[in-house]
Amino acid sequence: MKNRNRRRDFLKQITLGGLGAGLAPLTLHAADTNKTAVNNAESTGLPAAARPYNGPYAGAFNNKIAFPIGGIGTGMFCVEGTGAISHMSVRHVPDIYNEPAMFAAIRVKGAATPKVLEGPVPDWKKFGQHDSGLGGRGGATWGLPRFNSAAFEARFPFCTVEITDQDIPLAVSMQAWNPFIPNNADHSGLPVGALEYTFKNTGSSPQEAVFSYHSRNFMQQPEAEHSIGGMQHGFILSAAGTGKAPAKEGHFAIFTNEPATVVDHCWFRGGWFDPLTMVWQTVSNGDLKNTPPVPKDAPGASLYVPFTLAPGQQKTIRVMMAWYVPHSTLRIGEFEPADEADQSPARYYRPWYASRFKNIQDVAGYWKDNYASLQQQSLLFRRAFYNSTLPPEVLEAIAANLTILKSTTVMRVHDGRFWAWEGSGDSWGSCHGSCTHVWNYAQAVPHLFPALERTLRDTEFAENQDGEGHQVFRANMPITKARHTFHAAADGQLGGIMKVYREWRISNDKAWLEKKYPFVQKSLDYCIRTWDPDKKGMIAEPHHNTYDIEFWGATGMCTSFYLGALRAFAAMGKYLGHDVSAYEALYEKGRTQLENALYNGEYFIQQIQWKGLHAPDPVKAQSFSTGYSPEALALLQKEGPKYQYGAGCLSDGVLGAWIARMCGLDDIADPDKIKSHLQAVHKYNLRQNLAEHVNPQRPTFALGAEGGLLLCSWPKGGKLSLPFVYSNEAWTGIEYQVASHLVMMGEVEKGLDIVRTCRNRYNGQVRNPFNEYECGHWYARAMASYGLLQALTGLRYDAVDKTLYVHSRVGDFTSFLSTAGGFGNVTLKNGKVAVNMVSGRLDVSRIVVNGKTLQA
Repeated sequence: MKNRNRRRDFLKQITLGGLGAGLAPLTLHAADTNKTAVNNAESTGLPAAARPYNGPYAGAFNNKIAFPIGGIGTGMFCVEGTGAISHMSVRHVPDIYNEPAMFAAIRVKGAATPKVLEGPVPDWKKFGQHDSGLGGRGGATWGLPRFNSAAFEARFPFCTVEITDQDIPLAVSMQAWNPFIPNNADHSGLPVGALEYTFKNTGSSPQEAVFSYHSRNFMQQPEAEHSIGGMQHGFILSAAGTGKAPAKEGHFAIFTNEPATVVDHCWFRGGWFDPLTMVWQTVSNGDLKNTPPVPKDAPGASLYVPFTLAPGQQKTIRVMMAWYVPHSTLRIGEFEPADEADQSPARYYRPWYASRFKNIQDVAGYWKDNYASLQQQSLLFRRAFYNSTLPPEVLEAIAANLTILKSTTVMRVHDGRFWAWEGSGDSWGSCHGSCTHVWNYAQAVPHLFPALERTLRDTEFAENQDGEGHQVFRANMPITKARHTFHAAADGQLGGIMKVYREWRISNDKAWLEKKYPFVQKSLDYCIRTWDPDKKGMIAEPHHNTYDIEFWGATGMCTSFYLGALRAFAAMGKYLGHDVSAYEALYEKGRTQLENALYNGEYFIQQIQWKGLHAPDPVKAQSFSTGYSPEALALLQKEGPKYQYGAGCLSDGVLGAWIARMCGLDDIADPDKIKSHLQAVHKYNLRQNLAEHVNPQRPTFALGAEGGLLLCSWPKGGKLSLPFVYSNEAWTGIEYQVASHLVMMGEVEKGLDIVRTCRNRYNGQVRNPFNEYECGHWYARAMASYGLLQALTGLRYDAVDKTLYVHSRVGDFTSFLSTAGGFGNVTLKNGKVAVNMVSGRLDVSRIVVNGKTLQA
């Protein structure tokens, strides 16, 4: 009964802390939570007991949970809502359905049966996955006894699973985490993780128990020797590389800090199900099996920790994990002949951590020796982030998508530079090369790890740019000089210019700016020559973009990027003492065009044009999967080129204006017209029920009775037979950019309406709340959610002017702030600003609140 009561208390609490040793909860304002829970219920049609935002996941909501554990660019594994380990992907490639046979168990003396320290196996796993009666890669463990129930709570970068069972006379929770420390990319990029199992005797008599952790050697590779080696209080799963296949080398260490640990380095060797059968017999008997390492072919290993708890006593057993895979077979892109001929180890991706550590022992030793310090620093971030009065749906959306930085989507190359996919396929990286038009949306890295973000600009304006200023929008892996065989992406290349401005204002690195400036100018001049050769101030020539097609004729979307880039370049040039008057004049001309020729009185549009341009006929133009069959040729004559939006209300219709604001620039056009456009997007594109919506494209992002923000609609008519290819879909990254832009323009409730609609789809019932997918899992565009912080509070620190900007759209607040110098909290109360930096420092000369300068 005590266990049931404890679980009920856990589900009732809406805390901002977490369970586990030494972690004090931080309390969320009850009024905010209750209000949001009602909104949640109203918008989904669920009963009032529906899960509140930023709260625990239990019952039906604890179904599709998988929370990544891993460093930036290291690979990952996931902790599921039951406590199971899955998505084991440490070999520099996603392996989403890899659920190796690794598990913890508890044997309590006198209890009826030992149990795996996990909740029940979810029903969706029982059929149709990778285990269809053939054994699978890890499904055999599903048949071992488990606890009756589980509840999950996330407080990034920590997560907690509480499991209960009436047959086990202990209260049990497990906390998983790995280091995540803003401004410290090295410590945030360690290939490590930890599971902390906490047991509390809630009874009136002492309890004797044996904790154990078990794992098959999931590191073994075909045609490679594999072994399980020893280490203090643990074991190392290993596979050996060969001269011809060095990428097969890999090591995974599992160890504790418990002196009483006993290690079985070699499970019973036999056929069929012999190894696991014998392991469970050892667990059932409460034995402590001590077996030394064998030279090779050990199928698995276990560690055992005996302990006794007096009534009321609590114990936490720390299971530490570290991995080391120094090579890969990853090579993708278009390479120059000299790079293509390279047969050295540099031919393939090598992770940054392999340049920092010599071997698995190095990594494991560093993890063990620095564990307490790394946890404390990660806790400082967690506490600062959740020490917030912002709406819980906002905190949930931001934190959920920070997990992208712990996923297989991101990588860090041998020289320390950041590189990323757009997302992660089931067993492949999805869309390579830190794609500029996708990573435009992602707002987390430049604030949390600004030095790492700057390495993206370093690549874009060096290896990715040729002498004419043309940029490829996908970087090679390994990062080398790219070949220029396809269009530049207008939104990606122009967005990069604004981001150079942002990185400079965040870092106050004048030398970096001076070095970049000539390349930025060459890039902007290329954009003008290519897309606005007549210098009308509009992007009108066919321009490739994030929808993987070319828009023909002037678009509000990419013209807003153009104006933002012109403004950013002029500001940088003036600071460095250059004459930028020609660019300023072009900006003014473009602003007039955007506000008049591309505005229909309610929202911004596209003027479709394919004749009278400098570009060749659409049929002859280079394009990606845009063929012209006889039927398409007939449409061309009737409607113009395929895949346009024309008179449509595009959710990204003023995307460049949002990115400009995110980068610290003022509105690049009439704010009333921008606001009107966003109001129209909310009015026409947000649907709370998609059951009658037609989507022949990729419907699983939002479908049926679910809600979502459509990429485009045509409320005034004019929809083409074949509009742009993703127009009927709903992408979370676009939902967040529209939501935050609405908030910035004063439409707070409309913005939050979109956030709630999005997060209602990711509530754990059908989709993983920590995996907002698009073209792949953990899709980078979703980090647009981080922009909600700046939108709601107006918080922005300009390191060049040493100015802290505050423009609250929610009244008094306390919120998280991360800068290049440190992170902490900012509070606005009764017109006064208080800054509490919990790490680093903030050098503030002045504070500007709602446009009024206060004394710093």
